[in-house]
Amino acid sequence: MSTPVGIYFGQELGDYGYEEKPWFQPDRLDAFLAELRARGLDRRAQMIPAPPAADADILLFHLPAHLERVRRLCATNEGALDHGPTFARRSVEIAATHVVGAVMDAVAKILAGELVRAFVPIAGFHHAHPSEARSYCLYNDAAIAITSLLARGLAPIGYVDIDVHHGDGVYAAFDSDPRVVIADIHEDGHTMWPHSPEAPGSGTVSGQRDDVGEGAAVGTKLNLPLAAGATDADFNRAWDEAEAFLEAQQPAFLVFVSGVDGLDGDPMAHLRLTPASISRATTRLRAMANRHAGGRLLVLGGGGYEKANLGPGWCAVVEALL
Repeated sequence: MSTPVGIYFGQELGDYGYEEKPWFQPDRLDAFLAELRARGLDRRAQMIPAPPAADADILLFHLPAHLERVRRLCATNEGALDHGPTFARRSVEIAATHVVGAVMDAVAKILAGELVRAFVPIAGFHHAHPSEARSYCLYNDAAIAITSLLARGLAPIGYVDIDVHHGDGVYAAFDSDPRVVIADIHEDGHTMWPHSPEAPGSGTVSGQRDDVGEGAAVGTKLNLPLAAGATDADFNRAWDEAEAFLEAQQPAFLVFVSGVDGLDGDPMAHLRLTPASISRATTRLRAMANRHAGGRLLVLGGGGYEKANLGPGWCAVVEALL
């Protein structure tokens, strides 16, 4: 019997959302699971309940003061964790702990050979910094996973991010670390909130072409911003460049944030992608993992705020992994 693909689920994981935000309700996981079951994909994978993380897992990347502050504020269900948008909610902190738990469980199972690939749909909270929650991201599960892999002596780690927003928290954490190879395809921040394609911003934004790493890591990071309105053809050209960049580094383990907020109709972005582009990217990354990483590929669901896109988008990922 072949080593299975693991898919993580659970009520606590699904609770990551905000009733106050119409586009970020705590029903995103349910929308995906309904489509997964309708396609029979759950019967072809190993469905794994998401466990909570140990504090030690969160503290691999985050400072103790950050963990204490997040838990203290979220226990009150009042106020915000950042400058406003990230409300302090107990249910979200519990969910974030299960996100990290699922990601760390997936890493352990992949390294032990119990899984060859894993998908955590509610994960990829790539904006959080060691001492800061940012843009709905309490704990940076991707950075935690990468940190744990580096501590085990695995390198280079390939981090691939196609979420429509730049993974600035991951980039900032490893911009000077040549052991982490980053390829990030996203909408140009000049047209993202608080800007728009009609009124683009003119200031500095993260994830520009000239963000290529610092110090000894110069040349190990690739940021590919897409113009608003970009289609599958535009994305596929960027992907081919990213793939060639990663291939040259021969990553020993791959972490992939497969955000579906670049799909046409997402309320938070302005790209016009279809699930076909996400399927192609996942299929190519799976092949790369087989060539260089013993198949080891961890996929984190990332963003996606049009509920009708979640099932088709993430099921395209799962079908490619299977």
